[in-house]
This record gives sequence, C-alpha cells and structure tokens, in this order.
Amino acid sequence: MHYTGTVYRNPYAPPSPLLEITQGCSHNRCKFCNMYSDVKFQPSPMEWIEEDLAEIKAFYPETDRLQLLSADPFALSFSRLNEICNLIHKYLPNIEIMTMAARVDNIMDKSVSELKTLKEKGIVELNLGAESGDDATLKSVNKGYESKDILEQCEKLDKAGIDYWLTFLNGVGGAEHTKDHALNSAKIFSQTNPTVVGTGGLVLFEGTGLLALYKKGKFNPLSEKGLMEELKLFIENLDYDGRFITHHTFSMDLNNSDFKKNKQKILERLQYGIDNLDMDQLADIRKNKRGL
Repeated sequence: MHYTGTVYRNPYAPPSPLLEITQGCSHNRCKFCNMYSDVKFQPSPMEWIEEDLAEIKAFYPETDRLQLLSADPFALSFSRLNEICNLIHKYLPNIEIMTMAARVDNIMDKSVSELKTLKEKGIVELNLGAESGDDATLKSVNKGYESKDILEQCEKLDKAGIDYWLTFLNGVGGAEHTKDHALNSAKIFSQTNPTVVGTGGLVLFEGTGLLALYKKGKFNPLSEKGLMEELKLFIENLDYDGRFITHHTFSMDLNNSDFKKNKQKILERLQYGIDNLDMDQLADIRKNKRGL
C-alpha cells in the first residue's frame, strides 16, 4: 500500500480498509496543526491508487466500506473523484460506503448536482474540521474560510444527501476569543444538520504557529478549567439532535449517541469535572501529549 507519512484515520468510524488518494493537506496553514507539515499536498498517481485497490481486493474482496485518505482528499476536483470512484467499483463491486476528512472549502467548487453524483457513487459521509463558527477565531488561526462558508457548504451537502461530522476545537481561540468562539460556534453549528458533533481540546504541539505565538507571549491558552468552561458554554447553546463525541479534551467521557435527549446530563457531568477534577494533573497530561 502507498501511505505517505503518518496515517491518520477516524478512530470512531467502523473498521475498513484505508485507501490514500491524496498526500498531505491542501491548506496546511492552520496555526494549531502540525499533522502534515512535512508532506507536500498532491494527488496520488492513479497507478498507485489502482495498485492499492488490487491489494485491497486480494485481502478484502467483499468489503463494502472504504476510508479515503489523506488530510482532505475531497479537495480533488469532481471529475477526479468521479474517476477514482469508478475505479474503486471496478475492483471492489460491493462498496457502498466511502468516507473521508474534508475542509469546508473543498466543497465550494462542486455543485449540488455533482455532490449528488458522488453520493450515488458511495461518498456518503465527510468529516469536516470546521473548528469554529466565530470569524475572529477562524481568522486568528488562518483557517482559510469564514462562518458563512460553513453554512453555505453544509447546506449543499444537505441538499445532496451527504452526511457530515462537524468538529469544534475547544480552546483554539485562546483566552481572547473564548466566549465568542463558544457562542458563535454553537450558533453556526445549530444552523447545520451534522450527524455527529465532535469536540477536541487544543494542544500546543511542536511546530505549530500557536506554540510559536505562545512562546512570544502573543497567545494566551486556556487553563484546563477554562477549556471545560468554554466547552460547557458551547454545549449550553448548541441546539442539535445527533451523536456527540469528545476527544483530546480531558479525562472524562462525555460521548453520547443522543445529544438532545441527554444534554442536561452531559452538562451536569461536565460541571462535576469543573468542580472536582485535579486541574494540575490534567494540565500535565495535556503538556505531555506528542500527537493526535
């Protein structure tokens, strides 16, 4: 198999073969991320993809599911994705479900009609790292789009029938933007229709722009308690009916398959953490993280 650099897969998705169709990240300039800092973005050669499909066929001929890599393979044009889908079905005729990570701006160059075609070919779910619905926060971390783009592109996915996850990056705005980051993210996310809302806690990894700013005294990260309080504010204002996932946040499981029904229980559990957890211990755990 042709895998370039570290392989990242969605740990919450059902197990499936992994097919790399791009290398690196098409944006690769977010100030909180170092996942693909050493990998140049480029489409994988079709010869590689075909060789990998032949290998997958040899080991998993009956598979009905694939996860497509790398950072944001949906950056490829409609025609390229359509060509790859056709090749996948040639080798793996039982494929019904294809999932992948995507950036919001990956959707912009694709019409609803084209999205519907990709859905028919099996691309049924995208994992969107929106991170925030607050324009000041999005700009401060160089995300590359605005909150209105999240609404516009998610609406296109809704019309095409493609499911999507939305991720809220807890703490990414720092102390300066924490309230607006929480409230405006909840406001934007509540106007979309994700099947999953995921939250992850900010870690200042080596090689990231936010760590460099922190070392210069130009970024003020939230404390562990501050992260929990920001997450609580986000949850309190989130009007959403679906699955809720927390990861990379703190040592407390808030995952829930029915957010709307259990929202109050989630908030009560979070408040318990705010009141009772050892914040120094949690800070040490976060400080010692070396990767996602």
